Amino acid sequence: MTALLTAAGPGERTAPPRPRRRPNLDRISFMLVFLVAPLILFAIFVLLPFAQSTYYSLTSWGGYSDQLEWVGLQNFTQMLGDEVLLKSVRNSIVLALVVPTLTLTVAFAIACVVTTGGPSIGNIQGLRGSAFYRVASFFPYCVPAIVIGIIWAQVYDPSRGLLNGFLTAIGLDQFTSFPWLGDESTAMAASVFVIVWSLVGFYTILFIAAIKGIPAETYEAARLDGAGRFRIAVSVTLPQIASSFQTAYIYLGLVAVDSFVYMAALNAQGGPNYATLTMTQYLYNVAFFQGKFGYATAIGIVLALVTLVYAALVFGVFRLIRGKDGGDHA
Repeated sequence: MTALLTAAGPGERTAPPRPRRRPNLDRISFMLVFLVAPLILFAIFVLLPFAQSTYYSLTSWGGYSDQLEWVGLQNFTQMLGDEVLLKSVRNSIVLALVVPTLTLTVAFAIACVVTTGGPSIGNIQGLRGSAFYRVASFFPYCVPAIVIGIIWAQVYDPSRGLLNGFLTAIGLDQFTSFPWLGDESTAMAASVFVIVWSLVGFYTILFIAAIKGIPAETYEAARLDGAGRFRIAVSVTLPQIASSFQTAYIYLGLVAVDSFVYMAALNAQGGPNYATLTMTQYLYNVAFFQGKFGYATAIGIVLALVTLVYAALVFGVFRLIRGKDGGDHA
């Protein structure tokens, strides 16, 4: 201690050196289990396959041999002149815009009716029998997508389908043997309806849970200000659940861009003049029916980039709408 004081000079004191902290076993184990292990798994099952796919996309691999011919960017330049692929891209973009918008609009409307659509006097409550509406709306989501596609393919059947049978029974004879999935003008709309019908129940329950978290005093204050049901839904409920809406829109957009199971069950070949063909369908056909796995892998790389761009755009749009804070409005 005397040596420390002498080295520091007269009248000065220096603190004794701190002992080195020994590694904390709990902290090390926590980092290994919750950080290092997930990163290793992510690298093995995500990054490595993506890198391998990128390599295959630069070859003319046929999928069933070990012979790989390097073609560089030829597969990617070929896409620019592939009219069928470009049409599938357009269809996927339409699905990514229409399906989330319709699904979330319907789900939000049902959720508002079920939770706050009751009497305008007294406690905030939904319509009478709201539990039935929850179960009825959620039921289609419990059915596998392939089963839903097969069922609706039979409903749309021109000669034996329930839809044409019902329409002709009420006097609309123009729908006799009408090919809903075989007509280019109706194939996409009919397919979109099936996807929306199957998904709307889950997001209804999601929005109901989010709305239940809004304080009742917020709705009571809006009532006192004279706001009607529609104004309350748009100006009070929607801003409060904006984060749930954003997450649902991104996830639904990704589901819509894929839509492989629904479209394969409804129109396995992509519909009339490829009216319902999606990128995933075309990728599958190119790989397994044409034996062009290198080209199909290149399409998959583009599809992955499209989904990333889509998610980034949705995040950006919602951030602009909700403000820079990125949180729910009070």
